[in-house]
Amino acid sequence: MIRSSHIALVAFCAATVLLVPLAWYIPGFALWLISAVLTARDPDPRVRRSLGTLLGSIALLAFAPIHTGLDIRHMLTLFLCFASVIAGPVLVMNRLGPGELRWRFWPVRFSKRDLFYTFLSIPLAWGVIYLYFFHLNPGLAEHWVLPASYNANAIRRLVVGINCVGIWDELFFVNIVYGLLRGIFPARIANAAQAVVYTSVLNDMAFTGHGVWIVCLFALTQGVMYEKSRVLLYVLVVHIIVDLWLVLAILQWHYPGHSLGIF
Repeated sequence: MIRSSHIALVAFCAATVLLVPLAWYIPGFALWLISAVLTARDPDPRVRRSLGTLLGSIALLAFAPIHTGLDIRHMLTLFLCFASVIAGPVLVMNRLGPGELRWRFWPVRFSKRDLFYTFLSIPLAWGVIYLYFFHLNPGLAEHWVLPASYNANAIRRLVVGINCVGIWDELFFVNIVYGLLRGIFPARIANAAQAVVYTSVLNDMAFTGHGVWIVCLFALTQGVMYEKSRVLLYVLVVHIIVDLWLVLAILQWHYPGHSLGIF
């Protein structure tokens, strides 16, 4: 049976796509408003708390400077925006719905299944990055603007920026978005919705072209892994592995003479 909360969720996902990567503010905020009204009128207080909190986060991200610039001012501004959509939901839920946003960093016991997937991500991530950067979307590395000659300071900012964004990805998309939606929707619905948000933000940042489908699939697998383990460690390690190959691919594209030649 389709409930008003399902319609509110669909409107929320559609608004995210229109507002974040496309910047179509009029139709985007029209759908955002529809979702907000349906959420506010929902009889379930948990729906009002969880979906209402996420709507506030998306409204902020709609105006955040989401791109790959490496200048300090941009990185600090983006950091503040990204930090706000993590700290805000945590503070709101701790006050209005204590215990509803639950998470655990370290596993109670290590699972062979989760460890296997984590190690499997090393060659899989290399293959996907290689295919994406050098065959499906040649020139994608140009999204990350670096000096013409090898510059150690710029490289350090690139490494710090990509890894900080990668950690934020999992803290927000999986822990916050999926965690809140999972409390009011079945796993498949919550995971599909968080994948839409995940893909929208990363598409706005740099992952264009075939990256839409690659990031969406990655987001879905991260959501499944989190659902099975309920542990942040695994999804964070997998993302850091992906970011390692990402940095090396960007450097090989910009500075082939300084690369490790792994692609």
